[in-house]
Amino acid sequence: MNFDSSLWGYFIHASLAVKLVMLLLAGSSILSWTFIFEQFKSLKQARLAGSTFDKRFWSGGDLATLYADSAKRNRHPVGTEAIFQAGFKEFSRLRREDNIPADSILASTSRAMHVAELSEQERLENHMPFLATVGSAAPFVGIFGTVCGIMLTFRTLAHVQQATISMVAPGIAEALIATAMGLFAAIPAVVAYNRFTTDINRLLNRFDVFQEAFLNIIFHQTKAGAHE
Repeated sequence: MNFDSSLWGYFIHASLAVKLVMLLLAGSSILSWTFIFEQFKSLKQARLAGSTFDKRFWSGGDLATLYADSAKRNRHPVGTEAIFQAGFKEFSRLRREDNIPADSILASTSRAMHVAELSEQERLENHMPFLATVGSAAPFVGIFGTVCGIMLTFRTLAHVQQATISMVAPGIAEALIATAMGLFAAIPAVVAYNRFTTDINRLLNRFDVFQEAFLNIIFHQTKAGAHE
């Protein structure tokens, strides 16, 4: 009996349960790689946009002018620029009103920036749950396919008077390919998830530092305006 040892041959000769597991793992792997590339692109964009905006912010220019240029140039900002726009918009609105304490202005501005940061965090973590799920569940799905394949192989051999290694090996090989596919889907997802988690945490720390610095600046501006 000639046996095709290619991946397609394993798939063709596998049982229905193993085929379904293989298809599920193959689809998960394709989606996982798609989301990995999208996540990498999104994080790279956030880092580059943050570095560009930080240079303009720390250049010492007028914040109102910086806000006007930013809002005109970029209607859909990301990273620190999105947080700055949300905070300065709230700060400008409250400062135009009368009899609002400086502490209230700072607190409201801080809340506006915090909401913007949460929105940025949600955007940055868009594909992370899927990667975590694939990384943790794919090996078990592969093992499930392997167990089903081995069970069906031995069930078939139960009707044979004399079993040989040539009869057992193909069925077990078909079953074990499911475990291999599970690991193939899980390993890149786990590595990418850990790498992206580190990058996202760094960006979030960067956002927090920016908010503290920005609040310190508008605190001095608010105090200066109160003494005029």
